[in-house]
Amino acid sequence: MEQYYGTGRRKTAVARVFLRPGDGKITVNKQDFQDYFRGIIKAVSALEPLRVTGLMGRFDLYITVKGGGKSGQIDAIKLGLARALLQYDADLRAKLKPAGLLTRDAREVERKKYGKHKARRAPQYSKR
Repeated sequence: MEQYYGTGRRKTAVARVFLRPGDGKITVNKQDFQDYFRGIIKAVSALEPLRVTGLMGRFDLYITVKGGGKSGQIDAIKLGLARALLQYDADLRAKLKPAGLLTRDAREVERKKYGKHKARRAPQYSKR
């Protein structure tokens, strides 16, 4: 059985995306895609690489994702899916790259510093 693999990361979320020829069934952490991301409208953006390349419904996706929140997981799946599609066909790079789907969003949460309320928020200044 032929399958293609891609790893996606965003914030602290890590997604492993396995692409197998099939009829479009999507499984996330052993649950249906719709059930895992129930009520989250942004979740459809995770399938953006399939839409851009015009391969929607040609592959079954088996995805394992951990860490972070749902939003970070969605972006991690998007990058992992784009990388898996490149393994399937390197010529798809011409469609994925201009759409910004192969760029890893490197923004991370800044650490909290001592003497501060948050990473940068200082205690309120009192003049007297």
